[in-house]
This record gives sequence, structure tokens and C-alpha cells, in this order.
Amino acid sequence: MTEAILLVGGKGTRLRPLTVNTPKPMVPAAGVPFLTHQLARARAAGVEHIVLATSYLAEVFEPYFGDGSALGLHIEYVTEEEPLGTGGAIRNVAARLHSGPDEPVLIFNGDILTGLDIRALVATHETTGADVCLHLTRVEDPRAYGLVPTDATGRVTAFLEKPQTPEEIVTDQINAGAYVFRRSVIDTIPAGRPVSVERETFPDLLATGAHLQGMVDSTYWLDLGTPQAFVRGSADLVLGRAPSPAVPGRCGDRLVLPTARVAPDAKLTGGTVVGDGAHIGEGARITGSTILSGAVVEPGAVITDSLIGARAHIGERTVLSGAVIGDGAVVGPDNELREGVRVWCDAKIPAGALRFSSDQ
Repeated sequence: MTEAILLVGGKGTRLRPLTVNTPKPMVPAAGVPFLTHQLARARAAGVEHIVLATSYLAEVFEPYFGDGSALGLHIEYVTEEEPLGTGGAIRNVAARLHSGPDEPVLIFNGDILTGLDIRALVATHETTGADVCLHLTRVEDPRAYGLVPTDATGRVTAFLEKPQTPEEIVTDQINAGAYVFRRSVIDTIPAGRPVSVERETFPDLLATGAHLQGMVDSTYWLDLGTPQAFVRGSADLVLGRAPSPAVPGRCGDRLVLPTARVAPDAKLTGGTVVGDGAHIGEGARITGSTILSGAVVEPGAVITDSLIGARAHIGERTVLSGAVIGDGAVVGPDNELREGVRVWCDAKIPAGALRFSSDQ
């Protein structure tokens, strides 16, 4: 296997308070745009050619990654005029693939952070003779996902929509968002219209007797669909829980990029990332958070599991937990913002304006 399709879909609206111009895969995770981790892991698994399929903002991706040579890749870009869904996006880039009809093509989702053994997925595809091999993972609560039951040999038997009752939960296996397709199977996907692989392509293949093989790999897996998940994923990359050859520097409790300034007595733990040009003041305590470039955290601030946008300013003694602070926003001193709060770009919160503490 030497080539892959990377699907970058949706507009990342759940990170929208952070920035209105940068798509989610370009928001830095562990010091580099998240997409860099995906591309680097594919290269480490032997991929040489990647087609990046997106329905928006290709002008952001291409200037940054160029032809991919800096990562040892050859990258091409295909932008849909209208969103085509996962299956439609795969079909839309088929003409850019170089593989022969029986050769494998890796396809993976740009919103998933995973420790998947890509080579093992390809090997499973080849040794079983499958038409499509799917990465499956097990989750404690599968109600938010489509279920993918398999037989004793790992062959997929059905694709079930999100279960509504306990009786419908027949497995804890879900589609983890990475596949190996036999190249010829891609050409069977209808062209020029939206297609979902989960709701149309895979069920139709099963109905026609195609061989869909599941490979359960229960290593690290995280859907980065929410800001909190994104922050958690960045921290896990720094801590080494999520493997990536693209993390700049050694894994550890913190990652401070070269031009950042951190006061000697500031405490950074839990995989915290401090971006270039950011400034962390005296006595600040930051745990499991991402501080983007140019942000300022004043002395005594306490920040936990939060995402602080570029050039944002966090005042003295302010407490943030589970917060997303947009680019250029100002949160004045002595505020307290708790789980779920979103402060929009360039918004200004005066000193002592908000708190979430109990009166007890």
C-alpha cells in the first residue's frame, strides 16, 4: 500500500468560537496543525501518495502543506463544489489514485486521533481477501454510534444505526473511521451525488455479497468532534498516550514552543501546550490545556482543560475550567468560567464580571 485518501469534512462548527477563519484540522494540536499528525502517521506506515479530499477552505491546507515533500509525501488536493458525504468524497477523488484495481487504498477521517496500527489493518485486508477492511474499536457506551457486529472470523455481518433500546445494543464495536478499500470497489460508488459510506456504501456492499472485514484495534482512539475532545487529544499527544511522529520535541508533562515565555514559578502539567509567542505569568497554574500563539496568561490565573485562542488575554487570578476562549478575546482579572463556556473572538469580559462558584 502506497497511497491514501484523507477525508477532511464539515466546518468544525463546534470549535467556531475559537476562530472563524481556520478549519479544525489546522488548529494546533501538540504544537502543529492536527492534520500534520495524520499525515505523519500515514507516512510512517509506508504511504507515499495522499489525496486530501475537502469540501471547504482548500486554500488553507495547500499553502501550508504544499506538495507534501516536507513530510516525505506527495499530496494532491481535491475540493468538492458541494458536500458529497464520506462515500461521495471518496468517489470524487478516484481519478487521482494511481493504484491498480486489486491494490489497497487507505482511507481515513481527518477528525479522528488514533493509535491504529495501519500496517496491521492493511495486512488484515490482504490476508483475508476482503473488498473493504474496517478499523473497529470498542466503546463503553455505543448509543451515540452506529454498531458494526462481526462473526467469529471478523467478517462484518451488519451495519446498525444508533441503538435506541438496550435490546438493540448487540455489540460494543463501532466504525472507527479508517478503512482499506480494494481500489476497484471505489469505482462502484455512485459519482456526482452525496453518498454516506455508513448508510449506503457499506450496507449495499453487504447486500451484494461483498466481503467486508472488521479489525478490532482497541488502542488509543478519540473523536475530536468537540472542543473538550480536541484539548484532550492535544494533551494526550504531548503525554505520549496518542502516538505521533509529528510532536515537536520529547513527550512529557508539557510542551513549550521555542518563542514562548513561561515564568519560572508557573506550573504547567497534564500535557499542556504553550504556543509560540505566548506568555505565562508568575504563579499561573495550567493543566491539560492548549494555549495558542501570542496568548497572554497573567499571574495567578488557573486554567484547566481549556483552549485559549491566539492573542487572547487571560487576567490575573481568573479561573477557567473546560473553557474555549476565542482568538483575541480578553477575559479580565478575577473572573471564573466553568465547563462549557465559549467566549467568542475579540470579546471582552470586564474584571470580576462573571463567576460560577457556589454561594455555599
